[in-house]
Amino acid sequence: MRKTLDQLISWTGLILAAVLLVAGGLLTYASSFVSSNVEQQLSQQDITMPKAAALQTQEQKDALLQYAGQKMTTGDQAKAFADHYILVHMNAASDNRTYEDVSGEFMAMSKNPNADQAQVKALGELRQTLFMGNTLRGLLLNAYAFGTMGAIALYAAVGAFIGAAVFLVLGLLGLRHAKTAASFPAVAQRAPATV
Repeated sequence: MRKTLDQLISWTGLILAAVLLVAGGLLTYASSFVSSNVEQQLSQQDITMPKAAALQTQEQKDALLQYAGQKMTTGDQAKAFADHYILVHMNAASDNRTYEDVSGEFMAMSKNPNADQAQVKALGELRQTLFMGNTLRGLLLNAYAFGTMGAIALYAAVGAFIGAAVFLVLGLLGLRHAKTAASFPAVAQRAPATV
């Protein structure tokens, strides 16, 4: 009975080791695919991170100085650029108004026949600038999200490989123990002594 239980548990561990090994391989592939795809897509955009002279606030310097002058190739660079460069310029241009705010103002003003056409034109240009900024920010933040998923997949792959190694060792030790348990004869149970 003991031998059968040891074998059953050991083979279960070995199967789990194989499953984790396959999962680790797939996660490694996913991580590699995502990382290379993010790098390729960002490289094609040919965005150069701003140099130190272009950074105005301490917050910008803290986020972007480490990437100054580099070509954008990683999700972390994309997030820093989107949140601390593009957004800062969008907020400065619009006095911290969102695209939705500016677009609403533009729509209302353009329907007013008495509105100053120069103001309508300026508001339309600001609306277009905010639209393009939001679009670029969204694309860059998607690159950041995918880059983060690639990093998580890599950590999960390492965990899967470690788990596979642990289950492999435990399974092999269990099979060895089952073999030794089979070589010992069963101990006969004694009947309790009667008085």
